[in-house]
Amino acid sequence: MLQSALPVAIQTMVMQEQGTTIYYPQVFGLPNSQAQQSINQAIFDMAHVLRQQQYNQQNTDAFTEMIGTFEIKTNQRHVLSLTLTNYAIAYQHANGLSLMASLTFDTHTGKSFSLQDLFKPGSHYTTVLSQNVQRQIDKRDIPLLHGFPGIAPNQMFYIADKALVLYFQPYEITPGYIGAPMFPVSVYDVQNLVEENGPFGRMAGTG
Repeated sequence: MLQSALPVAIQTMVMQEQGTTIYYPQVFGLPNSQAQQSINQAIFDMAHVLRQQQYNQQNTDAFTEMIGTFEIKTNQRHVLSLTLTNYAIAYQHANGLSLMASLTFDTHTGKSFSLQDLFKPGSHYTTVLSQNVQRQIDKRDIPLLHGFPGIAPNQMFYIADKALVLYFQPYEITPGYIGAPMFPVSVYDVQNLVEENGPFGRMAGTG
C-alpha cells in the first residue's frame, strides 16, 4: 500500500481566549505540501466561520462560554471527513446553541468536496436522498417544525465508513430539543448513483 493511501496524521490545535476554547484538527506529513496547506486552511477557516455564526445567530457580542470540538469520521483511502462543533451560551441566555460544520477532503490532492461531487452528473441524487430521509423521519417519528423541505444540492454531510450522513442544524427543521438531526444513508442504497472515483465511491471499494 502506498504511504499516501494510509490514514493521515492528525494533530489537535487550540484557539483560546477568555471564555473561549476551540479545538480543531490539522494534518501533517502529507507528501503533497500544497494539499496539506489547503486542507489545514479550510479547517481553520471553518472553525472561525462557526465562531462568527454564534455571534450572528445569538445576536450578542459576548459569551459566558464557548467551546469548539471536532471528530474525525473517516480517514482512509485518501478520504478525510470530519465534523466541527461549536457550543456557546451568551450572557443572560438560559440555553446555549450548538452549531455543526463538516468537511470532506481528498488527502492526495487537497480537494474539498460538496455533496454533488459524490454523485454522477444528472443522477437526481437529491430526489433519492430526500426520499430516503423522509422514510427515516417517518420511521423514527421525528417531529418537524414546518415539514421536510427535502435535501438541498449542497446539503451538509460527512462520510462515516460506508455511510453518508446528512444533517441539519438545530432549529432548522426540528424543535431545538432534537439537536442536530442526522440521517445515515448506506453507500449500497445509492450505489448506482455514486461517482465511483469520488470519496463516497471509494468507501464501497468501487473506486
